Amino acid sequence: MQSLAVYGRFVVRAVLSELTGDFQAALPWYGPLGGLCTFQPSRRAFHLVTAASGLSKAHSTLLSAHTLLKPTSFGDDACFVARHKLGDVLGVADGVGGWRSYGVDPSLFTQSLMAACERMVQSGQFCPQKPVEVLSTGYYEVQQDKKPLIGSCTACVVALDREESAIYTANLGDSGFRVVRAGKIVHRSQEQQHYFNTPFQLAVAPSDLQGMVLSDSPDLAETTSFTVQEGDIIILGTDGLFDNMKDEMIIKHINRLKDQWNDADIQDVADSIVTEAHKLGFDPHYVSPFSVNAAANGFNVVGGKPDDVTVLIGRVTVGYPQT
Repeated sequence: MQSLAVYGRFVVRAVLSELTGDFQAALPWYGPLGGLCTFQPSRRAFHLVTAASGLSKAHSTLLSAHTLLKPTSFGDDACFVARHKLGDVLGVADGVGGWRSYGVDPSLFTQSLMAACERMVQSGQFCPQKPVEVLSTGYYEVQQDKKPLIGSCTACVVALDREESAIYTANLGDSGFRVVRAGKIVHRSQEQQHYFNTPFQLAVAPSDLQGMVLSDSPDLAETTSFTVQEGDIIILGTDGLFDNMKDEMIIKHINRLKDQWNDADIQDVADSIVTEAHKLGFDPHYVSPFSVNAAANGFNVVGGKPDDVTVLIGRVTVGYPQT
């Protein structure tokens, strides 16, 4: 009955709007976990112009949109960029490499999770105000896979809601995001750690390891919302980025994007950030954010942290929505 009443209100609104000559179809939509979403199509709306780039810890050849038709994984990291009339959604996941000692390829878990999240967005079965539902449903799909997938990962999902001109975020663990406006970070994620170098993580373990492997519910993800403006830059990354590059170093690269820019410029910035983070990770003399955090927790760690690095950049742009 409640859903019928809600739908009735939208019908009345649509009829009244049509009578005034300013018709916009207001359509109710229920997310996979029951959350109500709406979408009012408009001629011009916010969308993201994006770039993806990454480097595996084991390789030095940059993999980006220049070389991959559809970049999805870099080492044990994985990512996705999905567009729908409801909004644009970006996601990154970082696999736990320790599974290799059990004969498990950690990249399969992250790739499967990000692919499930991407399919959900592309099919429209999501609510941009609730990216945690995207993460939860993707995780559930991985758990129910006919061929059992074993592994663990951190994850971060950011959704741009076109109508609200706002981003909604869900971050579990030590991957994360930054929003840069006019050369300053105006919004950011916070790391979630059980203890030093042990982040919150999603996991699927074999029966003989049940109860012995850290496994956090996606509902524990930190969720935020933030109103964005045209020209804002959203950057997502795995910990291979944030453990090796200070925020001011990332901003220095971002500030290369001037008022006059094109898609190639954004890709070049993503590539340059990844290249520097990867290089610093192997610098034994560099005072990295990871080494600073280690010292604060009583560990003597010197230099960068060799790791896979994945970076997604989205520039908030006003224009005709892309689907």
